Amino acid sequence: MGSQLPLPLVLRTAQAREDFIVAPANEAAVAFIDAWPLWPANIAALHGPSGCGKSHLIAVWQERSCAQRLKCAELCEDEIAGLDPERPIAVEDVDITPATAERDEALFALLERAQLGAQIVLTGREAPASWAYELPDLGSRFSALLAFPLWQPDDALLEALTRKLFTDRQLEVSDSVVMHMIRSLERSPAAIRDFIAEADARALAEKRAVSPGLIRELLAQRKAS
Repeated sequence: MGSQLPLPLVLRTAQAREDFIVAPANEAAVAFIDAWPLWPANIAALHGPSGCGKSHLIAVWQERSCAQRLKCAELCEDEIAGLDPERPIAVEDVDITPATAERDEALFALLERAQLGAQIVLTGREAPASWAYELPDLGSRFSALLAFPLWQPDDALLEALTRKLFTDRQLEVSDSVVMHMIRSLERSPAAIRDFIAEADARALAEKRAVSPGLIRELLAQRKAS
């Protein structure tokens, strides 16, 4: 594949079900979302580092279920009272939000809805058993959650993720560029995402393609620094 000259287009991340990269590391999580509404439990958690696909899967589920979606930092009594009891709920970034009595009470009240049949998905970077809490009863709930990891960085998953991130920016790159990147960068989705954003910005600024030469230059600069 040849390189394309980049254009200053608005970035729209592809978040349909068919755009999600399924790999051994995340296939259990994907199967769980695909099985909705026939779930074995009303509450579950998706966890993994930034960029691993948590928000993508939540978007897929939201499209199918009309789930209400909010950040954990937004939780409060008024927010919970305003939620539709007939619709599922997704709460993102639980372990990014500092553990406070107010946050814990709001989360606990929300999880109580599962006893009445509400379906709830939580997301975080770490496994829920390690999420911080101040309310002991909430800690017990975290430890008991059905939880699905979304990240184990084998080469196939890294390669597929790299290609998707380039495609999201309407850029085509060669196989050699992809392999050079995943062998040189930190094996995390955030590192790959940030490097591609940097390469795209450099290409735009210099009015050049995202080429093997550009990728080599950026990697060499990172190594030197």
